[in-house]
Amino acid sequence: MSPLQAHLICLALVAADLAARVWRIQWIVQGLGHRLSAKDAFVLNAFGDAASALTPLRIGGEPARLAGMLRSQVPAAAAFVALSLEALAAWPVLIVAAGWLMWAYAPAWLDTVGPRLGHAAEQAWPWVATVLLVSIVAWAYARRITSPIGRQLRRPVRRAMVYWRRMPRWPLVASVPLSVINLASRVAILPVLAWTLPEPPPLGPTILGSFALLYSQLLLPTPSGAGAVELGFLGGAAGDFGEHQGWLLLAWRFYTNGIGVALGIWLAVQTYGWPALRKLVRSGPPEVRESASG
Repeated sequence: MSPLQAHLICLALVAADLAARVWRIQWIVQGLGHRLSAKDAFVLNAFGDAASALTPLRIGGEPARLAGMLRSQVPAAAAFVALSLEALAAWPVLIVAAGWLMWAYAPAWLDTVGPRLGHAAEQAWPWVATVLLVSIVAWAYARRITSPIGRQLRRPVRRAMVYWRRMPRWPLVASVPLSVINLASRVAILPVLAWTLPEPPPLGPTILGSFALLYSQLLLPTPSGAGAVELGFLGGAAGDFGEHQGWLLLAWRFYTNGIGVALGIWLAVQTYGWPALRKLVRSGPPEVRESASG
């Protein structure tokens, strides 16, 4: 595969991911009895992508998406329920995919990638120790600021339960294939980029490594798993990319994180302006604080 073909396919995969997530949250909000346009759904997802990628433990993602929903005139209780239902539809897909990938590719991964990754960790132990220390500091910092955010976002339970009871089944059922598209399109980006190499690594371990590098970011405390993900990538967690690993890492980060961050920041500036955006970064969305306290 030529580099041009690979990049066009990656752009198509990013577009498929964005479209699937727009329809998923739009249909869930519609099932709760409120209207959310595709444009507004796209904007709030972009807010969430940028905030998740730039904050430790991804703690900024859901508050940013909540602010986007409130901006679209979705009531606070319905917005909370919508985000909860979206996670309810997405997590089973993620768990099943992880189990299937482990069953299908873990033996090949251990044979081809495991020894290389272990050797790389031994050789780069000072960097591993540094990343571990930074991760601990980031985790401690995130824990300190999670508590006040949680208080700000404490939802009126009775009002939320009303939406739970009214929610029809069809948005949740429709969300499952959309969650599959979301996961598959993101995981496929690294194998597609790897196909541009003269001698690409085995496909199975690359798919499993791509999944692990992407979704380990949900657990790593640094923003977007910074440091740990790069060490894993360059250490061979998704295969041996040889002398091309530097540009592959850059391109993979661009498609999986960079586009979302750029879109989110640009749309936030267009929506709120730079002065308001700086205030939001320092103190959190005022709409969220008012809605949560009321």
